[in-house]
Amino acid sequence: MGDFRRMVEGPTLKLYNTMTRAKESFAPIDADNVRMYVCGPTVYDFAHIGNARPVIVFDVLFRLLRHLYGEEHVTYVRNITDVDDKINARALRDYPGQPLNEAIRAVTEKTEKQFQADVGALGCLEPTVQPRATDFVMPRADGKTDMKGLIQSLIDRGHAYVSTGEVLFDISSMADYGRLSNRRLEDQQAGARVAVDTHKKNPGDFVLWKQSDESEPGWDATFQVDGRDVTIRGRPGWHIECSAMSAAYLGETFDIHGGGLDLIFPHHENEIAQSRCAHGTPVMANVWMHNGFLQVEGRKMAKSEGNFVTINELLETETFGGRKWPGEVLRLAMLMTHYREPIDFSLKRLEEAEALLARWRRRAKRDASVRVSDRFLGAIADDLDFSEYFRLMSASDTSAEELFAAAELVGLDLSQLDTNIDVAAHIERRLSLIGQKNWAEADRIRDALLEQGIQLKDGKDPETGERVTTWEVMR
Repeated sequence: MGDFRRMVEGPTLKLYNTMTRAKESFAPIDADNVRMYVCGPTVYDFAHIGNARPVIVFDVLFRLLRHLYGEEHVTYVRNITDVDDKINARALRDYPGQPLNEAIRAVTEKTEKQFQADVGALGCLEPTVQPRATDFVMPRADGKTDMKGLIQSLIDRGHAYVSTGEVLFDISSMADYGRLSNRRLEDQQAGARVAVDTHKKNPGDFVLWKQSDESEPGWDATFQVDGRDVTIRGRPGWHIECSAMSAAYLGETFDIHGGGLDLIFPHHENEIAQSRCAHGTPVMANVWMHNGFLQVEGRKMAKSEGNFVTINELLETETFGGRKWPGEVLRLAMLMTHYREPIDFSLKRLEEAEALLARWRRRAKRDASVRVSDRFLGAIADDLDFSEYFRLMSASDTSAEELFAAAELVGLDLSQLDTNIDVAAHIERRLSLIGQKNWAEADRIRDALLEQGIQLKDGKDPETGERVTTWEVMR
């Protein structure tokens, strides 16, 4: 319990709880095993920059919990969703002769591998466990919670029913359904992936198990309903996946459940309903945390808007701002807005983050004996609020060693000078802006590079008279 005593003596961790709509002091159920679950990616395609925000936010929280309680006392589960109708259809099409799980694995292997590489480049630690949904559909040899077993428990407890080949959750069987999203029971509408139909008792009833026809992949599941066997070849609904995987590794009740704001309803609301009703518990998780939405250059990100960008494109191609962006710059850009607020992911934001990193790197010095001070811990422990943290990072009384340790706490490495700056790309873009008479943007690029110790010098080609720009590193 030494790590718990150390936390009590230092800053108190406070987190905003979506369920109570208040910032609360965090007290784990068991300080020897602090448990957190975060909804992970659906590995149908490469992860986009919006997917990066919760990954980074909850990585910071994971790091903070490990610092406060000790690495061996924190369990972080982030799932891989590989049960999805689009994935299933592709698996059936591309691998018709293979067992379903093997075919799905073949389809999703590439995108999952890319996701892991991308988030690693963003400086994120691997979660303690990353379960795949397909491994938890049917009963397991190790006895861990599975989706079919949870659905059977809901049927047995009177919270689910079978209708026209589907098993549905009866929202009227749960008196306080809708508490997380603050929606009244009578106002509930069907959740995502569920079609409203006359076979439902209530319009808001959601699917737990949906029937598969001969052209669709599925599992043969037999449920006990009113003393008789009902076999349905089908696949699980979206929400039941996380209920099973969180219970499998964290238990029926755990400390923190996180995800994006868009998951509050219907996904998290329905997770709570399934888990509480299947286990007979008053809560699923004690704290519910949600990060805000992301837009790109002031507009909602969408392929139709032409501003849809993946993490990998930012890291490996020149599709955003005409250059590649280092992972630590993308990470810092995400942390410059409070996690609960909407964020505008823009070129300006990336340039500001890059300049800030360069400034810190020029000052920072590593000393393994120097630990993160309580003033930095106190700033981050206040619901991951980085405003005071950034002020302290630039304060004159912050030593070079303290600066390095504080950055390391949140996954930023200041040990190397940034040698990834593509000065030529910056110069080319600035010259283009000057040609457009966009002096403000051109000056901003010049000033940003100066912050990083790179000075631009403008002149004229002696033969053509055209503007030329050279650069040098300031000593």
